[in-house]
Amino acid sequence: MVRIENKKELLGNAYCPVNRKARKIALDVIEKVLETVDPKRVIKSRVILTGNILRVNEEAFDLTAFRRIFVVGGGKASGSMAEALEEILQERIEDGLIVVPKGTAGRCKVDRIRFHEASHPIPDESSVTGAIRILDQVDRAKDNDLVICLFSGGGSSLMALPRNGISLTDKQKVTDMMLKSGATINEINIVRKHISGFKGGQVARKAYPATVLSLLLSDVLGDPLDVIASGPTVPDSTTFDDAISVLETYNLWEGTPESVRNILTAGAKGLIEENPKREDPVFQKVHNKVIGNNHLACTVAINKLRRLGLNTMLLTSFMEGEAREVGLMVGALAKEVVTYGHPLPPPVAIVAGGETTVTVRGRGIGGRNQEVALGAALMIAGLERTVVASVSTDGIDGPTDAAGAIIDGKTIDRGQRLNLKAAQYLKNNDSYSFFSKIGDLIRTGPTGTNVNDITLLLVI
Repeated sequence: MVRIENKKELLGNAYCPVNRKARKIALDVIEKVLETVDPKRVIKSRVILTGNILRVNEEAFDLTAFRRIFVVGGGKASGSMAEALEEILQERIEDGLIVVPKGTAGRCKVDRIRFHEASHPIPDESSVTGAIRILDQVDRAKDNDLVICLFSGGGSSLMALPRNGISLTDKQKVTDMMLKSGATINEINIVRKHISGFKGGQVARKAYPATVLSLLLSDVLGDPLDVIASGPTVPDSTTFDDAISVLETYNLWEGTPESVRNILTAGAKGLIEENPKREDPVFQKVHNKVIGNNHLACTVAINKLRRLGLNTMLLTSFMEGEAREVGLMVGALAKEVVTYGHPLPPPVAIVAGGETTVTVRGRGIGGRNQEVALGAALMIAGLERTVVASVSTDGIDGPTDAAGAIIDGKTIDRGQRLNLKAAQYLKNNDSYSFFSKIGDLIRTGPTGTNVNDITLLLVI
C-alpha cells in the first residue's frame, strides 16, 4: 500500500490543532485515493474470470475461442496491471512483454510475462527497443489468438519508435520542447503519434487479424481513447496537419528539427500514409476498455470526505490551465468559502481533478502540482482554517522526487521567516526549492499508478 513517506513531518508543520486536523484529513484522503486506484486493485475489480468467460466492463470474452493469449503493453502502471492480470489468467498466457519505467521491474512478480525497462519522460534507446519488441510480439498473433494490451500514462515515452527518417535525438528534442511549452497532453500526443511508427493505431495494425483487448488506465481528461499512451490500438482521429498546427500554436515549428518538419510536411501533402482511421478493417476485432481514470480518484476522495462529516463538492475532474493560475483560482475559492460560506459553508472539502500545465520560463525546478500549491498559498496568505494539497497520482510531479505539496494560510509567512520570497520562486518555476526549504513537499515515491492529479481544498 502506498503511504505518504513524510506524513509525520507534514503534520508536524501544523501551526495549531485545527490546522493539524485539516492537514491530516487531506493526507489521509490522498492515501485512500492512491490505495483505490492501485492498478492491481483496479484490474481485479474490472476484469473477472468465471470458468472460461472473461468479463471486462460487462463485455464477455469466451477464452475457449482463442488458441493463444499474448499480453503486451507499457506505462507507469503497466507492471502492476500485468501482475494482476497474470494472477487472473495464469497459465492461459502464452507469452507477454511489458515496458515499464527504469528501476521498477523488480517491484512486480510475474512468471509468464517479461518486463523491459525504458526511459520516462524523455524516450531513449531502451524505449525504441521496447516498442520494437512489442511489435514483434503482436506480429506473432494469428486470427484465432487474443492479444491483451495493458496501457497507462507514460506509455508514450516508454514505447517510442521514431518514424522512418527521424532520429531518436530529434524525437527527444521535440518531446522536451513540448513538455516545456505549456501544451496539453492531448496536444503533445497529436505530435507524438505522427512522428511515431508505434502509436496512433499502429499496434492494432500490426496485430491484425488477431482479436485485441486493450485495458486502459487513463491519465487523460475525459478519457479520449486515442490520446491514452497515444492510442496504440485506437483509430487516430488527428492528422499530420493537426500536428503541424500544434507546433505552430506554441511557436515551436521553427525550432523543430528538420527531419521532423520534413516528415510532417510530407504527411500533410499526402506523401506519407496517415495513421489508420476508424473505418480501417484492422479495428474490426479491437476492444478498448477504460478501467480506471481521474473521475474514479475524485469520487473516492469525495466519498471519504463525506464520511468524515464535511460538506463536499466535486468541482471538476477536467481541471486544466496554467498551474499557477489554477492555484490562484483555488485560493480565490477558499476566500469565497471563508468570507461568504459559498458555494458551501464550512466545514467544507472541495475536490478538483485533472492535469494542469507549466510553461517553463525560469531556471528553477518544480512540478505542476507544486505550482498549483504555491499559487494557492499566495492567494490565501493569512487565511485561517484552510489547507490545500495537490498531488500527482503517479508520485512524480514534474522532474522532481515529490508527488506535490501542501499549503495553508501560514505558508507564505513561514517562507518569509526563512527569507524566501514565494512570488519570486513561482516566477522562476522553482516551487520545489521553496517547498523543500519549508518542508511541505508531499513524498510518496513512485506509486505505480497514473490517473492525473488531484487537488483538495479544506476549510474546517
